[in-house]
Amino acid sequence: MARYYAIVPAAGSGSRFGADTPKQYLPLLGKPLIWHTLAALCRHPGLDRVWVVLSPGDAWWQTPAWQGLWLELGPKLEVVTCGGSTRAESVSNGLLAAATAVAPDDWVLVHDAARPCLSSVMLDRLLEELANDPVGGLLAVPVADTLKRADEAQRVVATLDRDGLWQAQTPQMFRYGLLQAALAGRTQVTDEAGAMEAAGHAPRLVKSETTNLKVTYPADLGLAEWILRGRSAGGQG
Repeated sequence: MARYYAIVPAAGSGSRFGADTPKQYLPLLGKPLIWHTLAALCRHPGLDRVWVVLSPGDAWWQTPAWQGLWLELGPKLEVVTCGGSTRAESVSNGLLAAATAVAPDDWVLVHDAARPCLSSVMLDRLLEELANDPVGGLLAVPVADTLKRADEAQRVVATLDRDGLWQAQTPQMFRYGLLQAALAGRTQVTDEAGAMEAAGHAPRLVKSETTNLKVTYPADLGLAEWILRGRSAGGQG
């Protein structure tokens, strides 16, 4: 029977956020943002191991005050310092680091370091709907807003038909062997589904929720805190 593993690429600097500290280490409810991301994965009983892929020069993870926090995440967590200059490189290096533990037909879930509001309900749905899928897939939500295409002057040149359009999220879940082959030589793809598409596969979309947001801009941090506080108050995972 196939087993399930997770890889969290966390070698990015978060330049769009505009802070001196990489956004994955910014405080969220008294802990680094990435702690919440990793906790959602580590506490799920269906996952056997979680690799977090850091930059070789990452000094933030070693912050003395945080060492006890990482220990709270339990024995599933494994840290590897083989992050690359792009997301695809970091994921590929993480897959290589996992090679001795993962079989070609095992599932690998790749999740954004800055997506801390993943719920157990969403994770359950992803695992259940893709368990027998020949390709794999990703969490996503149908596009709700009208989309505009702009020119260089930020003036509208077209209104796009949103029918059939989805906003991709993570985790993105694929067989280890297929994903490794799809990423080979494709260092500029922005997500794993894009690599799989380029390799000729058609990933399946699994309906998610907008609360599974990615922290990209400063305002997102407050929204993530509101989501996590509400979930905790409601006793939800």
